[in-house]
Amino acid sequence: MTGTDMVHVPYKGASLAVIDLISNQVQLSFISAPGVVPHLKAGRLRAIAVTNAKRSALLPELPTVAESGLPGYESEGWHGLFAPARTPQAVIERLNREFVAALRAPEIGAQLLSGGAEPVASSAAALGVKLRAEIARWAKVVKAAHMKVD
Repeated sequence: MTGTDMVHVPYKGASLAVIDLISNQVQLSFISAPGVVPHLKAGRLRAIAVTNAKRSALLPELPTVAESGLPGYESEGWHGLFAPARTPQAVIERLNREFVAALRAPEIGAQLLSGGAEPVASSAAALGVKLRAEIARWAKVVKAAHMKVD
């Protein structure tokens, strides 16, 4: 979106990226909040922005990338619960009900929030809509960057 030229450095985990960031081997990194909060509090790292469309409950003082001057930017990590394609609808509905109930339990929600995850309890249909939208959005990025997809 900005035309910034960067070199992608692949890491086998966030902890290795954090080490290189703290030791100034790399100048910036996109890392989920739980991996950096202790280093932010200790003053070893400086947060610039969150990539989600809205501010993080874990770091509410931190602006979004869009708020920081790049309108329309959004890149959020998310998780979904998936089952094999031929799973009976009744099973899908039961799994969804139980999973939603667990996400709404105060102790589960608090644990997820403390780790930087903001639980969204939705339906299987809503997850399908989200998945299709993400595939379409990232397909444009892949095409614009001339990436090869095998």
